[in-house]
Amino acid sequence: MSKTHLRAIEKADPTNIKKHQEDLMCKMLAYVQNHSPYYARLFKKHRIDIKKIKKLEDLKHIPVTTKEDLQAYNKDFFCVPTENIIDYVTTSGTLGEPVTFILTENDLQRLAYNEYLSFLCTGGTSADIYQLMTTIDRRFMAGLAYFLGARKLQAGIIRVGNGIPELQWDSIKRVKPTNIIVVPSFILKIIDYAKKYQIDYKSTHIKKAICIGEPLRKADFSLNLLGQKITEAWPIKLFSTYASTEMATAFTECHQGRGGHQQPELIITEFLDNNNRAVLPEELGELTITTLGVEGMPLLRFKTGDMCHHHTEKCLCGRNTMRLGPIAGRKKQMIKFKGTTLYPPAFYDILNNLENIDNYVVEVFTNSIGTDELIVYIDTKKAEKQFEKNIKDIFRAKLRVTPDIIFRNEREIKIMQDADNGRKPRYFIDRRNATQKKTDFEI
Repeated sequence: MSKTHLRAIEKADPTNIKKHQEDLMCKMLAYVQNHSPYYARLFKKHRIDIKKIKKLEDLKHIPVTTKEDLQAYNKDFFCVPTENIIDYVTTSGTLGEPVTFILTENDLQRLAYNEYLSFLCTGGTSADIYQLMTTIDRRFMAGLAYFLGARKLQAGIIRVGNGIPELQWDSIKRVKPTNIIVVPSFILKIIDYAKKYQIDYKSTHIKKAICIGEPLRKADFSLNLLGQKITEAWPIKLFSTYASTEMATAFTECHQGRGGHQQPELIITEFLDNNNRAVLPEELGELTITTLGVEGMPLLRFKTGDMCHHHTEKCLCGRNTMRLGPIAGRKKQMIKFKGTTLYPPAFYDILNNLENIDNYVVEVFTNSIGTDELIVYIDTKKAEKQFEKNIKDIFRAKLRVTPDIIFRNEREIKIMQDADNGRKPRYFIDRRNATQKKTDFEI
């Protein structure tokens, strides 16, 4: 995208971007004080005078909001009466009980605007056709956001949903989409299907994949093993995105592929350490967000649980907006294993790139002396000692750790992944709070 296509706020001097955010922040603080039972109570309890919070730096005087707060006081965060609620969504519940979020008509328009900006960031135009390979039902916000954003862009969209490679390829051949919106590991599955049924997938109209839910890049922005494997098999342009239900805002890469761009009129970001102090850009911090322009359920200083770096230097695309680096992992999923600190995506990066692995689950539990132990359950047709040794050697070489490897069949792995009846398959199972170790899965 050329500089002439950038919005004024994206090209603005960082000082002016900050001033614009502060103006919106003051309006939002007044709104939640008048409409949010939870924040009105919080301000009163901590004797917070919102009129004194004028700079972004002043937000530190407001206590953070956690996932546990949302779970314990869910409806106290609602800011509108029932008759003003248009749509209900829920979080995926990856780290606890799902939380209900509400959207008003204005919130739906904001959601559309957010994804419209994301499509523009990837170079999207009204001439594009997007094939949606994620669900739009099951109270899932992302699918709805993509649909609304494509409408605002006046582009075409094919609502295929997740899975079903046969239907995906039928839609690709019939409609000829230019972009797919997809969980990146599913791209490998539709490539395998195409090869099996001799579909000339490299000759389609598809030029880009907007990817959701899984990391594609390393901290230095180079493609990780999953990203490399996809582009080696199918030379399309991959765009990483990061978003969540709580923020109702996406961070999307431009063509430079150097991090997800912040939409400053929609969200304020902080990066905090364990003591809720701001970290330096070169340090890993927990992404903490304050939503702007949300009417139904705005959030102040919400700690997302996601650990990442952030980048403030000007992007080569011409934008001056902050960029979000690849998510290193969830704070609560951090593993201390034999002196090494790890996050689950490091395991996924290896497992997604190994031949003969059809599916997997990573499990962590606490042993009898109180330290973390790791098991990787693998579905493979090559369940033999030498293959197990090869896998361990790769983990040892790349991560300096050697997890236990247990082979399971396809059905057993699927049961493990779907045990909590969530929207997404579980690739990571944390049993550190369980009363006992569970190495054998009950079928």
